[in-house]
Amino acid sequence: MTESVNRHCNGVKTILHLIDTTGPGGAETVFIQLADLLRQRGYRSLVVIHGPGWVHDELQRRGLAPLVVAVTGGFAVGLLWQLLRLVRREKVDVIQSHLLGSNVYAAMVGLLARVPVVATYHGMVDINPRERFRRIKHRAMKWGIRRYVTVSRRLLDSVCAQNLLDPDKTTVVYNGIETEKYRPNQSSRLRRQLQVADDALLVGSLGNIRSAKAYDVLIEAAARVVPDYPNLHFIVAGHQKEPLMSELNRQVVELGLADHIHFIGFYEDSADFLGQLDYFVLCSSSEGFSISTIEAMATGLPVLVTRCGGPEEIVSHGENGWMVPPGDPAALAQALAQLIADAGLSHKLGAAGLAHVRNTFDVQAMLNGYEAIYTRL
Repeated sequence: MTESVNRHCNGVKTILHLIDTTGPGGAETVFIQLADLLRQRGYRSLVVIHGPGWVHDELQRRGLAPLVVAVTGGFAVGLLWQLLRLVRREKVDVIQSHLLGSNVYAAMVGLLARVPVVATYHGMVDINPRERFRRIKHRAMKWGIRRYVTVSRRLLDSVCAQNLLDPDKTTVVYNGIETEKYRPNQSSRLRRQLQVADDALLVGSLGNIRSAKAYDVLIEAAARVVPDYPNLHFIVAGHQKEPLMSELNRQVVELGLADHIHFIGFYEDSADFLGQLDYFVLCSSSEGFSISTIEAMATGLPVLVTRCGGPEEIVSHGENGWMVPPGDPAALAQALAQLIADAGLSHKLGAAGLAHVRNTFDVQAMLNGYEAIYTRL
């Protein structure tokens, strides 16, 4: 845990950051950015995670030493009491939690310790109808959470439609990125790794292998486009999870696309990955926001995304990106073919997307949003 020298902002000094998960992803990226950048603004950031992994390593790389509290099985009473002791010992002023599990624990600790809690919802995973004891968890959260954050207005609408939180206690804060990190590069690393020609067109997707990412739709769309563009290659970067990964590989083989679709696993540097692409595609069925979309736009890529929630608040169709309905491989294929055939359109969308992200989704804007919430607690 790391302490800064300068502390300010209406008496808010120490913020405890909590999250459920340990691997890479959008919520995890925001969790790390927020803890790190608040520290740089003069706060004291205390970070609790549940085990080793990408989050742990990235926190340490940034000079934030997390407290690791392992959690196994169902409700962890031990975690609750450890957090309560930590909050009291370190005189925590605000608890900032991310994702449903941590939001529940934070609410209980905040109620017991009389410390305000800000809980962030990152996507439909936080309101999954199949979640055990979902309504009990959300009811408990209502007592202990001072302020909710959703990462898009559409996510806020979805949560409110299920009567899971009070809209009057909720603020929308869009996720942000360090936009200056993203730019096209001349690296041929991916082409060498995949053994494809220098003039191959690379279409990339960035996201872990989960059903909501709808990579089966991308594969079906590829089968429609590749015959007309044999130099087209689709590259998917993200953690691979079974049994879905095996199902997708089987689909690729059955459609004769083994030479054109490449699942390369987790790619450590998203800016480097995106900088080597020609086009970006997001084909998800549901997204609370979509950090990968703004990363691609910040790189200057033409983006093709589905109307699946959060991206609809990022992309303006025909102005700074292209949108198609989710679950429609024919529409996805047709749109991609149009972008490939019309270089002028692709260039226009890429340039407009870059300007839009720099103006709207820089990480400092996200940080300002959270800081404004903390000052009003």
